[in-house]
Amino acid sequence: MPSSKENVLLQLSSDLNNYNIPYFFINETALWLQGAVDAPHSIAVSVQWDAFESVLEEFNLKYGIATPEHKADISYAVYPIANTSVRIECTYNTVIRTNPYLVYVDFKEKSVPCLSLYYYQQIPEWRMTVEAHLNNVQDSVTEQNKKSWNQQTYEALLNRFGTPEEAAIKLKENPTSRMKSLLPYLPALQGKKVANLMGSHGMKATAMSLMGADATVIDFSYENERYAKEVATKCGIDLTYIVADILKMDHHQDGEFDVIVMELGILHYFLDLHPLFKVVSRLLKSGGTFVLQDFHPISTKLITSKGKKHKVDGNYFDPTIHKTVVAYEKHLTNEKEDSVVLQRKWTLGEILTSMADEDLIIKQVSEEPNIKLHDRGIPKIFTVKATKQPY
Repeated sequence: MPSSKENVLLQLSSDLNNYNIPYFFINETALWLQGAVDAPHSIAVSVQWDAFESVLEEFNLKYGIATPEHKADISYAVYPIANTSVRIECTYNTVIRTNPYLVYVDFKEKSVPCLSLYYYQQIPEWRMTVEAHLNNVQDSVTEQNKKSWNQQTYEALLNRFGTPEEAAIKLKENPTSRMKSLLPYLPALQGKKVANLMGSHGMKATAMSLMGADATVIDFSYENERYAKEVATKCGIDLTYIVADILKMDHHQDGEFDVIVMELGILHYFLDLHPLFKVVSRLLKSGGTFVLQDFHPISTKLITSKGKKHKVDGNYFDPTIHKTVVAYEKHLTNEKEDSVVLQRKWTLGEILTSMADEDLIIKQVSEEPNIKLHDRGIPKIFTVKATKQPY
């Protein structure tokens, strides 16, 4: 049975939906809905400012008269509903429906709007609470991702790249072809200690080793490690492959690497980028180079592409954590369970700011189009080159 506060919240949501008034739950109520805090003592909801008086008229009839308080930017009124204090407020000259932090959460089989916990992460009062919650959720997300990425991944890699012998032949013939898009941003690799974080099948790490680097892969998939080590061995490379959760790396490798590379389809596995870039920063030597290359948020968050047709049907600012099917599933020959993982897609501003917050000095940001003619004008890839703040 729902608790009294749950019933009150559901009743409020039903009332406002019936009035067709835009709204979202805020403050501790929003954090409660998203699992970051226990049930609060009171419930707070923000409504569209030019509908505030209409809401009060309806609530005064239903829940008793409340006297509104008016301040410079907000107005509010407090109602006692089923022994729960309910604060109805509005913020002037803002639009509820276009707020970039508006999310919908499942609550007792209902979809309920609230302000995202990422909004509250920016507020000092709530930052530690939100980050602790994100860290806990990240642990479970990582475990689920590990489970998915250790499920027939080796078979998928065989289907995609061929046997280790076949993959090694192609790699040895032209290792730079594997690094083509990254080479303009990398220093000369000869003699450099390089880490490829979340390096998956190890192709790029082995290619960098063939180009003279001492390369290490850090990834959480044992099946990726198996394929990577077998390919590297066929290439005559003794590849170092550390199977670990990058966020829980110990400090033995701190300050060890001249170069760190991350590329293509990685960031969305992290619910908070700051812990990730903090690890990048501490693994790098002072003045070391970090190169990040990933799919452009315009293409992953805003535009849906199907062949030659593109449709702007996304929300670039959407901070929702989504469920999605792992990328290798199309390479599997048999249907398997546990193929769904959780992802958070980031804006370019969020990515760059998170890097800068962790002592990574951004030197270059490059945005590149797809080579297909019908994708002309749409950014597909972005690359960031940064250096660690010298001591």
